[in-house]
Amino acid sequence: MPEVSLVPASDLPRLPVDELPAPGPSAGMEAYVGEREKCLAASERKADNYRRYMQSRRRGVVADYLPVKLDIENVSRCNFRCIMCVVNDWGPKRKRAEDMDLETFKALIDEQEGLVEIKLQGIGEPLLQGDDFFAMIRYARQRHIWVRTTTNCSLLHLRDNYKKLIDSGVNEVQMSVDGATREVFETIRTGSRFERIVENCRLINDYARSQDRRVTKMWSVVQKANFHQVDGLDLVDLAADLGFRDQAFAFSLTDWGQEDWRTQNDSVTVEGALTESLGHRLRARARDHGITIGFWRVTSKYDTSSPDRLCPWPFERATVTSDSRVTPCCAIGDPSAFEFGKDEAKSFLQIWNSAEYQAFRAAHLAGDVPEICRGCYAS
Repeated sequence: MPEVSLVPASDLPRLPVDELPAPGPSAGMEAYVGEREKCLAASERKADNYRRYMQSRRRGVVADYLPVKLDIENVSRCNFRCIMCVVNDWGPKRKRAEDMDLETFKALIDEQEGLVEIKLQGIGEPLLQGDDFFAMIRYARQRHIWVRTTTNCSLLHLRDNYKKLIDSGVNEVQMSVDGATREVFETIRTGSRFERIVENCRLINDYARSQDRRVTKMWSVVQKANFHQVDGLDLVDLAADLGFRDQAFAFSLTDWGQEDWRTQNDSVTVEGALTESLGHRLRARARDHGITIGFWRVTSKYDTSSPDRLCPWPFERATVTSDSRVTPCCAIGDPSAFEFGKDEAKSFLQIWNSAEYQAFRAAHLAGDVPEICRGCYAS
């Protein structure tokens, strides 16, 4: 367990909700920026692409640069049926499409020469793919691309997956832990076994620490079923007990771009329950445990008052699904809700500056946010 701080919690300054820290890289911002500099230094074309991206300042309908980030979904299947997830719509096998094969992944990485960061995971559990998943991470890391992923922690004990994941060079592993007790956890993460998740978190955290790799982050999606364990600080105490040094609370539930899921998740959201007082208590307890803490609230971030306040996704990144379809972002990750280039045989390069994508960017810039995106904007 991390060492307990001797600094009184009363010395921690209170912050308004909108000033609470957002989740940052587990290894720290210095490590993140340093790796990006290595990535850019390795390729003049990539460095030039990044310069053009920075100069655009999210104001261009036409992007005269390639994406600098991508979410790449290696599998679109899952072994859980989480109550807030669109996977529940995919039938008893909880599978939408075939896995992305290793060669397709490599071709995408090679084609997208502007990339400095990827999230290798979409809607599903990435470890279901087996060793090709770790090979994908290594391929990107050989090019100094920052790689993060998300796991439900259920398969880390099998075939030394916890070691393979750390040894792959992955930069961040966001580990989904939504309950501090068996009853709460298994209510939210249907199909899970809480005791196994706890054991697996300890496995990977102990191994990461032995390798001097600070890459794991406990990520909790806050909703009605577990809010009492957030308010009671139980999830912060659990994070410390499991060996985490970084933690995030997500107070926003996505609607997957679908009205039915907006209705469902609006009925269980507690986004407005994050107050200055609660934020202060969580930060104080986290500091006592030596944990860095962050808060994710999408609608506090995005509005149409200026280009700097717009969602950055249309201007810098996209999601590529396991069957190589292109969606606007991870919150819409299921292409059945929306995809660019539908029914057209177009490559990602053609899609990125297609008339459809340009119109999508123009709508954001004009303040007329597309209906499918409005769930992520302040009303």
